[in-house]
Amino acid sequence: MVVGRRMGLGRQERYRKVFRPLLRAGIEAIPDAVPSSAIPHVLGYERQRVFGFCLVDYDDPRFVERLNKVWYELATSSGLIDENREFLLMLPRKARTASEHRRKRTTHVWHRVRLLERWDVMGAGAASFLGTRSGHPGFAMLALDNSVWLLADTYESGAAVYAVRDPVGSPGVRRELERELERLARRNEEREFRRELSLWLESSR
Repeated sequence: MVVGRRMGLGRQERYRKVFRPLLRAGIEAIPDAVPSSAIPHVLGYERQRVFGFCLVDYDDPRFVERLNKVWYELATSSGLIDENREFLLMLPRKARTASEHRRKRTTHVWHRVRLLERWDVMGAGAASFLGTRSGHPGFAMLALDNSVWLLADTYESGAAVYAVRDPVGSPGVRRELERELERLARRNEEREFRRELSLWLESSR
């Protein structure tokens, strides 16, 4: 109960359901530390901004190990991970288990995290909130300064990672965010996300 009082019951539940599984994958959450300048979402970027695409075939005998290697090489070479090994990771807003999260549509928001010395993003991470199971990733990451957005996803023949340069400077991204805000407003959905998106669009003009 002491832990419950110190963290708050909501935080305690979120730690148990979300952050503890990620900690097993070598990713440590840093509470309440997301920069206010962080772009809320990235979509509609121009093709020429994409770089570092690398796909690993499912039949690779060292599939997960290879995926981890190409992710880390791109994350470090692109500047996603800063000198403190920190970056932003998109996670569901509400505290759910990974299996519940996959069955239900939930709003995703950024969380500041730190990569520990021992990690397994594509194995233990993908088996929790970073995919559907080990070796089947599905996640988005963002540099603290918005300079790089990195995505991992699965395809018919394998899994891949790639990055997008300067998403904030993309006219296409801004247009899509404005359209998303209008769409959600018409449907009266995701009020909290709409507020965050509206504030970011206004502050970034």
